[in-house]
Amino acid sequence: MRQARHVLCLLPVLLVAVVAVRHRSVLAEGLTLLRSAEWPWLLGAVGATCLTWVAAAVTRQGAVVQRLPGRRLLAAQFAAGAANHLLPTGLGASAVNLRFMTVCGVPPARSSAALALYLLAEAVARLGLLAALLLAFPHALRPGTLMPSGTVGPLLAGLAGVALLAALALLLVRRLRAAVSGFLRTALDEARSVHARPARALALWGGSLAFPALQAAGLVLVGRALGLPVPAAHLAVAYLAATAAVALVPTPGGIGSVEAALVVALVAAGGAVPAATAVVLAYRIITVWLPLVPGALTLGALVRWKVI
Repeated sequence: MRQARHVLCLLPVLLVAVVAVRHRSVLAEGLTLLRSAEWPWLLGAVGATCLTWVAAAVTRQGAVVQRLPGRRLLAAQFAAGAANHLLPTGLGASAVNLRFMTVCGVPPARSSAALALYLLAEAVARLGLLAALLLAFPHALRPGTLMPSGTVGPLLAGLAGVALLAALALLLVRRLRAAVSGFLRTALDEARSVHARPARALALWGGSLAFPALQAAGLVLVGRALGLPVPAAHLAVAYLAATAAVALVPTPGGIGSVEAALVVALVAAGGAVPAATAVVLAYRIITVWLPLVPGALTLGALVRWKVI
């Protein structure tokens, strides 16, 4: 058991090395771009990135009634960020937080319900913020550039097909229906308990709104550092639209898919392709690659200390 735990401590660092080797050209180009950027704006982007972990910790606490240890919770969010970039989107962070809540004494059923509530709140806040910005700035994106003609129909058909298959599975498989019903009852009970406490509800929804807002602010600050001639609100809309679309693509941390979607979105917001590409590369260096090694080391340390 001890040997297995030692292997788990080293595994995140090894995975970081593999991912870095596979994307070494992107890393080299991004670091070159950072050298020519205006440093005050870049420092602001780094600060916004650090605050996203605080926002995530606040939201995680808001999703569960039981009091979680603050420092360990914050460290777990930093580690979860690294895990999220090493596993398909969302799985790494979800696994780390489920394990963390279980170690803190939250029953598995309620841990899963709290995770579902967190994901729902984050999705609602992200889409709500995007909708509000689109209403305030209706010309922030050129939809024809963002989504080529002929793609909406197949996308909607695919989503309808998935929904139909899920509904059929629930109707035909009794065990699955019973498991889903039990989970929904637990999740609704947890949601009612959380919203019965104003402090928890404020943490849940305030943190959920702050998280995507800080991420978008980071992109805006990187755009200013590299002189991208696109208004800040348009950059924020582009970021939120791109990340909402990429949530459907199960790649590790969105690596590859996020970059492509962000470039397309920034071009749709009015940026030139070379400038948009430079901003996206620099932004991903700050938000993904720079925290990846310390995040992996933190993840290994938390596993060794049995925090997760």
